[in-house]
Amino acid sequence: MAYEERIAKSETHIFKAVFPNSTNHYDTLFGGTAMHLMDEVAFITATRFSRQKMVTVSSDRIDFKKPIPAGTIIELIGKVSYVGNTSIKIKVEIFIEQMYIEHREKAITGEFTFVAIDENKKPVKINAV
Repeated sequence: MAYEERIAKSETHIFKAVFPNSTNHYDTLFGGTAMHLMDEVAFITATRFSRQKMVTVSSDRIDFKKPIPAGTIIELIGKVSYVGNTSIKIKVEIFIEQMYIEHREKAITGEFTFVAIDENKKPVKINAV
């Protein structure tokens, strides 16, 4: 499979409903919950790209542009943005969708770095490189 095709096929989309049990006292999604979901989507994207054991090594600049209110739907999209020798960067965006009207906007953007590891938890070359 060509490198660009592999990147395209690894793109990951996950939808979630924002319920009150995942919101703060402002009735918006907890920032930590958003980061947890973003790391999960980034992990899935990195694993789908490499088909290797991957671990998070960093999160880079997570920008919270819009609060995410309870009662909305969110879409998380993970895309490969860089592939190194043993590491891979995944850009994750969260979009807010209103449930009952046609409105969608970007709320959060961040980037996560993963490293491929072997059975001894040592960094190894990413197969796609």
